Amino acid sequence: MVNIRIRAGQRAYDLIRAGGFSLDEISTYFGPAGGPRWLIASGFDLSLLGEGLLGKKRPVWLTGASAGAWRFAAWLQPEAVKSYRALIDAYIETTYGRKDTPGTILQSLNAIVNAYIEDDALSFALAHKRYRLVILTSLVRNLAASERRWVQKTGFLLSFLANAVRPSLIHRFAERIVFYYGPHPPDFCLRKGFRGRFFALSEVNFKSAIVASGAIPVAVAGVRDIFGAPYGLYRDGGLIDYHISQDYSTRDRGLILFFHHQERIIPGWMDKRLKRRRPPAQFLDSVVMVYPSEEFVAGLPDGRIPDRGDFKTFIDDPATRIANWRRTVELAEPLGEEFLELVASGRLKDRVEKL
Repeated sequence: MVNIRIRAGQRAYDLIRAGGFSLDEISTYFGPAGGPRWLIASGFDLSLLGEGLLGKKRPVWLTGASAGAWRFAAWLQPEAVKSYRALIDAYIETTYGRKDTPGTILQSLNAIVNAYIEDDALSFALAHKRYRLVILTSLVRNLAASERRWVQKTGFLLSFLANAVRPSLIHRFAERIVFYYGPHPPDFCLRKGFRGRFFALSEVNFKSAIVASGAIPVAVAGVRDIFGAPYGLYRDGGLIDYHISQDYSTRDRGLILFFHHQERIIPGWMDKRLKRRRPPAQFLDSVVMVYPSEEFVAGLPDGRIPDRGDFKTFIDDPATRIANWRRTVELAEPLGEEFLELVASGRLKDRVEKL
């Protein structure tokens, strides 16, 4: 059975078809938002991480919003594989009840982050030679910055309507704030047309930025006044950068590796219901996207990838949700090895499809 499919933008596709692809060509590894869907990426991540296959010849930007940022923060830890597995365990084992509020859920997110990132390891993380972390967050404004649920919902309804008219209008409701580690900001922040601001990660704001990037609107309370960044309320980075919503290529023309949970690429969170909304082709030119096949997904518990709705579906039966999610992680273990075998054997060029 074929477990993964590979699609590539035009430049990346031409390179792969010509037999010129290697993991040394990767300059950015992008992780999308998507809640528990990130669990399907765990086997892929651990294969690359455990064997140290990225960043051998050039530092790699590990860029992500929400779940993507959470995954990649583990890559920078002193015992990275152990940290990543601790994230898996803490994330899966966390349960929520009917009495939970956005405030108590925010406390749970803080507990998950503390379970896999130790404070005394932050200096190591911020001196990593091979990986440079980029965390995407959203600084929300006006009604969207309220913690009163009905007011916040009204704000996001207005932002949805504005975004449906013109995507750029989302920036009137939320500002992209990028936190990065490295000697200079990532290239996409310096590119003409970039909308947002960028600030350096430090030991003081590292965890706050990660938690903020996963603070889902309405469901989770926002993170206020992150150190070293503008005052205000921060929410999920996927609000603006849900999947690929900008050009993450680097000046040295490296490729962008992207493990996704599905075939469709949705630019922003507000675009989910807008079926025709896709990122511009030039944003995907250097992208190599790997995602699970329909056959693989059919073999998962309930024949689908875990999602945030599972918390509600199994609110009175968390043991079933936990078992399903652990089984998903177990079944996802070979996905990375399958990709690496295609690369090593040279058969990737026969499997790649155009984005």
